[in-house]
Amino acid sequence: MKFRSLALAAALVAAGVSSAWAQAKEQFFPALVYRTGAYAPNGVPFANGYVDYLKLTNARGGINGVKVSWEECETGYATDRGVECYERLKGKNGGATVFQPLSTGITFALTEKAPGDKIPLITAGYGRSESTDGMVFKWNFPLTGTYWDAADILVQHIAKKEGGFDKLKGKKIALVYHDSPYGKEPIALLQERSKLNGFDLQLLPVAHPGVEQKATWLQIRQNRPDYVFLWGWGVMNSTALKEAVATGYPRDKMYGVWWAGAEPDVKDVGDGAKGYHALALQHGAEPGSAVVKEVLDKVHAKGQGTGPKEEVGQVLYMRGLVAAMLSVEGARRAQDRYGKGKWVSPEQARWGYENLALDQAKLDALGFKGVMRPISTSCADHRGATWARLHTWDGAKWNFSSDWMESDSSIIKPMIKSAADKYAAEKKIPRRDAKDCQA
Repeated sequence: MKFRSLALAAALVAAGVSSAWAQAKEQFFPALVYRTGAYAPNGVPFANGYVDYLKLTNARGGINGVKVSWEECETGYATDRGVECYERLKGKNGGATVFQPLSTGITFALTEKAPGDKIPLITAGYGRSESTDGMVFKWNFPLTGTYWDAADILVQHIAKKEGGFDKLKGKKIALVYHDSPYGKEPIALLQERSKLNGFDLQLLPVAHPGVEQKATWLQIRQNRPDYVFLWGWGVMNSTALKEAVATGYPRDKMYGVWWAGAEPDVKDVGDGAKGYHALALQHGAEPGSAVVKEVLDKVHAKGQGTGPKEEVGQVLYMRGLVAAMLSVEGARRAQDRYGKGKWVSPEQARWGYENLALDQAKLDALGFKGVMRPISTSCADHRGATWARLHTWDGAKWNFSSDWMESDSSIIKPMIKSAADKYAAEKKIPRRDAKDCQA
């Protein structure tokens, strides 16, 4: 009897170990989303694209055989709720591989927490611009570009349009921005460019959520800036375009950041938004891409789509798809060091994000041919790429309207170093050395 009891106990322990091992074998990717509230029209397609790609990853066989799992947590784009979601999910299912806050405000808050918890943060196309400097920001990865890159590329574009940087002298550029850490992020770069190129920078903040802009556009009507840069999100973007129509400001003189250049921003304005330009964070709407066709075939055709089939391939859906691909490929890269086909810890995944080597052949194989350019990170560079292009709304759809453009590192690199050094001094963080980079 005693022997049977011991055998049963041993079997139960073994079953528990087996169950825990099975859970640990799933790579967990928490998803901070906002499917409700003022920013839901923009947050929902991103979330759907993110989750659909994780489903596609499992349909492809996982990450070298390691299945992925996920859990959504609703932030409503609020920093306090984002922190609550982080705390709730960080230790689940063996530990969160990586967090993508999808909010600059939440990013600022989690930047203080991630080093202690040893969990990486991907902030693709948002967050702290100076977190490009991996020698200070060990856990932050602003992959594919920052708001300083975006602002610099827009200034370069209008300089080219005007016939050279010298032609910007005396011009007026108005920045209509969301009055939040997100909206304020490009200001430092634009002020630096203003000093260098002699244009007059007008700063016009818009209070959350951005539905009241009449006073802002009255100022624009009075000051008649040569160009308007729009740094909005959610309903703020369509409101700005409607106000531009009402005040007679030409839409072809308006340029949005990549979070102000998607279908929800223009569809309610229709022909009124015709001629409006926005940056594309490499990709735009990509309905014909190989990865979209694969999602439709392996996820939606099997009744497993997260959202409506019609949105697959739209701009923000693609943004979520790309974000999830970056999450997955960082974990895959970590397996190169820590064991192919093995689950990787958040700390091991951090090495993967710091050593991303997504060349064009790899991107093409993943279905991103014509959608993405190579991304290569290092200890010093947590951004990996600084390319963007413009697309323009024709009243019905977005069309690419520029060649590929890259931000000017001679201007941005010193700004990154200065801001990162300031942050390190304030937080008493030593710069990483070669030994730490190789660890």
